[in-house]
This record gives sequence, C-alpha cells and structure tokens, in this order.
Amino acid sequence: MEANYCLLPGRGVLRLSGADARSFLQALITRDLDKLSVTEAIYGALLTPQGKYLFDFFIVQQGDDLLLEAEVGRLDDLAKRLNMYRLRADVQIEVLSDWEVHAAFGPGVDAALGLDAAAATKFAGGLAYQDPRLADAGVRIVTPAGQASGKFTAAGLVATDAAAYDYFRLGLALPDGGADLVVDKSLMLESNFEVLHGVDFDKGCFVGQELTARTKYRALVRKRLLPVLIDGPLPDPGTPLMVGEREVASMRSGQKDRGLALVRLDRLADAGGLGQSLRAGEAEVTIQMPDWADFDLNAEVV
Repeated sequence: MEANYCLLPGRGVLRLSGADARSFLQALITRDLDKLSVTEAIYGALLTPQGKYLFDFFIVQQGDDLLLEAEVGRLDDLAKRLNMYRLRADVQIEVLSDWEVHAAFGPGVDAALGLDAAAATKFAGGLAYQDPRLADAGVRIVTPAGQASGKFTAAGLVATDAAAYDYFRLGLALPDGGADLVVDKSLMLESNFEVLHGVDFDKGCFVGQELTARTKYRALVRKRLLPVLIDGPLPDPGTPLMVGEREVASMRSGQKDRGLALVRLDRLADAGGLGQSLRAGEAEVTIQMPDWADFDLNAEVV
C-alpha cells in the first residue's frame, strides 16, 4: 500500500474563538477538552438531551481558537445548534467556507507530515493531526483551500480520491458521521464511541450524559455497529440483513466488499453468532468483529 492523500469534499471546518470558547464547548460535548492541546487532537460528539446522536467531529487547537472538522453539509446546522447554547458566553462561531479537509493514509504518513514527535502540528496555514480514534487511521489535515497539495507532493505522498479513503476507513470499521449514524436516534455506545475515544465518563456533565452513562453502567448496549464482509451486489443503506425471515441487522455505508451494519445482538446470538451467513438483497453478508474491539458481544446480549 502506498502513502496516499486525498481531498475529503464531504468535510468542512467550523471555528470557535473568544475567551469562553473552551469552557463553552467543554460543557456541551462528550469529550474532555482538558485533553486537547496544540499537539493533541480529540474526537467527540454533540448529543440531544436524551443522549441521541446529533453531530460528531474532530477538534484541533490553533492558537487559542478551536477548529471543528465535521460534515460539510451540516456545518450550518452545527453552528446553529451551538449558538442555541451560547447565551452570554464570549464565543464566536464561524463556518470557514474557504477551508478544506484532506486525509493522508498508508505507511509512513505520520513522519512524512511531521507527526513523528507530536500528534498535531502546524501545516500549510492550518493543522495536520493524527486521527485520534485509532493509531492505524492515518492523518487528517485542515487548511485554507489550495494550500496543502504542494506540501503533500513534497512529502512524497501520492494523490488519490475520497473513494479510496472511504474503502480504507471501512477496512478499519470506522463510522462516517451521518452515513453510519442516524440523527436523533443512534446511541454513542452502540456506535462504539467509547472504544474509539469519543466519550469521556470522568469529565463532568455534557448534554445527553445521563442516558449515555446509564447505557454504560447498566450494561444496556443491545446493538453494535459492526463491520460486514459482502459477497455480491453492495446492499443499499437501510437494507435488512436477514437470517430466514428474521432481521438481524441493518446495512449502513459500504463500498465493494466492505461495509458497516447496525446489529441486534440478541438476534445475532439466536442465529448462531458471528460467522453466520446473512442475506441482504442479492448479497451474502458475514458480520465480523473489529480488530480493535474491547467488548464481548456475548456479554452484552440481554
């Protein structure tokens, strides 16, 4: 595999500035901003008061400002939601429409982009940072538009497209925002956010904390977003994965022979567990476990 880079046209950048920016965001999101610095990015989410998914994003610090990398088509909605909570806080929220997001992945990209000594660094007027979810997930780069490509070439990286990155992240079983999570419905622990460093349970309050904590401490995880191997035509998102006449899972995003599905753990257990062949339209699908999983599916069956 080559060391590649690509533009991610589906991603954009939101900036929070002002004296209260950090404390303002700290009270809202699932991650502890005490773990964020100019050399360390974090990954987190903003939930509904009922603990359901609204937005997920990467956060990186540039000077005193906070840059949130999120789905570009929902940046305005994210800004509006944050402004609902702003009240009298000294914080300015701005969509950076003239910024862009790249991903770099493959062997040696960390060192090539100057991340051998830190997890985040200045790059082409913006920042490059290691994906905080997984060590193998590569590097993400947020910069003013048009500033980064020459730097990638000079670093020896090979240009590719967003589809190549999408296939790469599916191989790591990493969710991609609204492609894999359902707004106002998905739960963080069912979507593996704790394992992927997206939730802190020792940070104090955040919006939706009560349900999220209850799900964890009462062992109420009844579903899991899991990778699937696909043999046949790629099922559309939402396609049921069936054993006989019973739906065991629902398809989320996918490409070629890789995908993610939201799996009902009790039904998977009744069907015989992992390794069973399921039908999804004209395709045969096998549910797998991520290499990074630290949970026991059998222990979570209620």
